[in-house]
Amino acid sequence: MYDLAILGGGPAGVAAGVYAARKRLKTIFIAETVGGQSTDSLEIQNWIGTEKISGVDLGKSLERHLRAYAGDMVDIALGKRVEKLSATENGGTTPATIEKIPGGFALHSPAEYQARTILIATGGSRRKLAVPGAKEFEHKGLTYCASCDGPLFAGQDVVVVGGGNAGFESAAQLLAYCKSVALVHRGSDFSKADATTVASVMAHPNMRVYTNSEPVEVRGNTFVSGLVIKNNQTNETTELPVAGIFVEIGAVPNTTFLPPLIELDALGRVPVDPATQRVRSAGVEVPGLWAAGDVTNGRFHQNNIAAGDAVKALEDIYLYIKSTQH
Repeated sequence: MYDLAILGGGPAGVAAGVYAARKRLKTIFIAETVGGQSTDSLEIQNWIGTEKISGVDLGKSLERHLRAYAGDMVDIALGKRVEKLSATENGGTTPATIEKIPGGFALHSPAEYQARTILIATGGSRRKLAVPGAKEFEHKGLTYCASCDGPLFAGQDVVVVGGGNAGFESAAQLLAYCKSVALVHRGSDFSKADATTVASVMAHPNMRVYTNSEPVEVRGNTFVSGLVIKNNQTNETTELPVAGIFVEIGAVPNTTFLPPLIELDALGRVPVDPATQRVRSAGVEVPGLWAAGDVTNGRFHQNNIAAGDAVKALEDIYLYIKSTQH
């Protein structure tokens, strides 16, 4: 039985793997690939300690770092996706229930592993904009990460699609260096966004807001040149001449394999204690389970935050393992 199983190969999973190796925890690292969502980004400028790096190169750098420390402590199983998670009892596998966790877990990927503790760092995927032109112009002016790609559009007109917290937080960031920012929201109000942030963004002289509206087409030649939106009340269409389109319509966490062992929140995310990253199901801490990064119900999701979540979790996992060893 391993001390720890790390599920996921993004910045959270890799940070956990490096720390696990340095702490001499026998670990199985299970992921489809290494790098996470950011491997799709053309250029990342906010990975601390690196001035700029492409998403592909970030993934390669993360894998090199992990392998450099893995040694005989971290077994790396790539090309695998965990399909089921269940508690183990008396050496066998039992149906997963929160009440019956005797100190270990069985993972099927479909190869079978056992581990005393698990860090869930399986991340998520952005909800894609499903309109004509969106797929063709992805990474050519249409992006799903303002914190990664925003500075590339300094001095230009851009639009944010989405009226929740993520949309307004992206707009606030973009207003610092873009010529103008438009925000397109299909609803009539911004009840799902923080009122203070909404008020601050709306008061900016370079901000425009289109409510009761949604995108219908992305236009451009080599790169994006405009976004066509439709007013849902009047059916009137308008083309916004912009160089950049930032899509903030939510993300889908990779958590389908977790129930019924873990009760997820309304958005399908793993609830955690932010002090330790320990998993909480139905308000109760689940012994032996931690989660980090985009898979959790944390308010902010970025590479640096994911890595920090994982480091925090590993420190707590190490103490847990040492305190429960017999």
